[in-house]
Amino acid sequence: VYIIKVSWSSGSTEVIYRRYSKFFDLQMQMLDKFPMEGGQKDPKQRIIPFLPGKILFRRSHIRDVAVKRLIPIDEYCKALIQLPPYISQCEEVLQFFETRPDDLTPPKE
Repeated sequence: VYIIKVSWSSGSTEVIYRRYSKFFDLQMQMLDKFPMEGGQKDPKQRIIPFLPGKILFRRSHIRDVAVKRLIPIDEYCKALIQLPPYISQCEEVLQFFETRPDDLTPPKE
């Protein structure tokens, strides 16, 4: 689970908790919704940032993998919000970063 500090244009800030799988789900939604910007027809036209796919690993490697993903997730979030507003402010992105009920009772670990 990753802890993300979200700063909205209104000036409010919130802390949300997301699993890597949720970032990957968002990535798949973005590529489906914006095929041109996802580079499906021409890879040179891709503006949606790249996020490495899900990987399977043994239980003992969970922390190592999570730590290695910190920088790519940070870079992905920063690149995503720098995209044109029709992408960066689309419903899927806004919903992803909104506070959810489970954010109010964060994981203990």
